[in-house]
Amino acid sequence: MELSKEQVDRKRKKWISAVLLLLIGLLLFFTLFSNTLQSVTLPKVRAEPAASGGVTYKLERSGVLQPVNQADLLNLAGWRIQKVLVKEGEAVKKGQKLVLYDSSSAERELEDEIAQLKKQSIALENIQDQFKLSMVDGDESAIRSVRRELATRNIDISMQQRKIDGLREQLNRQKELTAPFNGIVMKLNAVEGLASNGQPDIVVSNLDLGYQLTFVADGELVDRFTLVVRQPIELRVASEEGNQPARSLEGTIVEITDADSRMVDSPEGGAGATATVRQKQLRIHVADADLKGGEQVTVKLERASSGRGWLVPNEAIHREGERRFILKVEQQRGALGNVFVARKVLIEAIEATEWETMIPADRLYEGDLIILESSEPLQNGNRIRLQ
Repeated sequence: MELSKEQVDRKRKKWISAVLLLLIGLLLFFTLFSNTLQSVTLPKVRAEPAASGGVTYKLERSGVLQPVNQADLLNLAGWRIQKVLVKEGEAVKKGQKLVLYDSSSAERELEDEIAQLKKQSIALENIQDQFKLSMVDGDESAIRSVRRELATRNIDISMQQRKIDGLREQLNRQKELTAPFNGIVMKLNAVEGLASNGQPDIVVSNLDLGYQLTFVADGELVDRFTLVVRQPIELRVASEEGNQPARSLEGTIVEITDADSRMVDSPEGGAGATATVRQKQLRIHVADADLKGGEQVTVKLERASSGRGWLVPNEAIHREGERRFILKVEQQRGALGNVFVARKVLIEAIEATEWETMIPADRLYEGDLIILESSEPLQNGNRIRLQ
């Protein structure tokens, strides 16, 4: 009986131990489950490590090279186009024939006027013969009448001669288009056998004057890069062959003028606030024998600030009254593991660009994570979970 009682006591102790272990296990399970469930409901944030360095200012603009000067050559007479002697993109010399027109109607008109002049000359000879006869007869009245007729005929002949000279000059000027200077055919609208449609038959750029690029940039950047008139500036022109690298060109700033300001979102004024950014228009002249006009070129300038600090994306900066702050991720030790907390850090801007702001080096430590985005609004000390 005694042995049986001991066995019963051992069994009872085993059951009690098993129940205790089960209770402890359930307690740990529900504790971990509740923590896991709680962590799922925490605000989710996107964060990046703080970067140390200086602000890099960038000015990058692209555009198409346009001729400094170009001429629109028109078919002033509206005649039918007889022959086109050039192609679009072809280089031409000053005085070179570009287009020939069917001037047959003007030539016939000129011939008719020349024939009319001959008739007037013959009529003048008849009057001159009458004058000689009047002189022989001595009839003063007839002499005066013939003299007046001679003067009238001479005036008519002079007028007719001027008309012929004008028609001949107009014919010589309008029967063909010639290049007004050394240049390149930028556009060709002329079609053989058709009359002009109101547009210039040919547009020719002036090679001697070169090309230009015009673009607009923020005034602060123009000042920071100390850009001034007559300053050389590098451009990159894309190669016509896609597998070839872009080549470098040297241009010269020939004009800097005020341009219309642009509106931007203002972090200083809170949500919905805007600020005015002054702008400048720059005109750059380029002279290169290999250029034809219409090339895509790029201006790219970069300059790093002399100061050093922590670089913070502008999207991470918040405002509270007159103060600005960022939220960083702070790691804290807990009984069941580390937890993450959002911690407010007051900042002061040293320098800033459109994309990032440099703050003093004593505001952060190496490895600190800056919160860029959150699924919910955050307060100082809120627990968070990292994305």
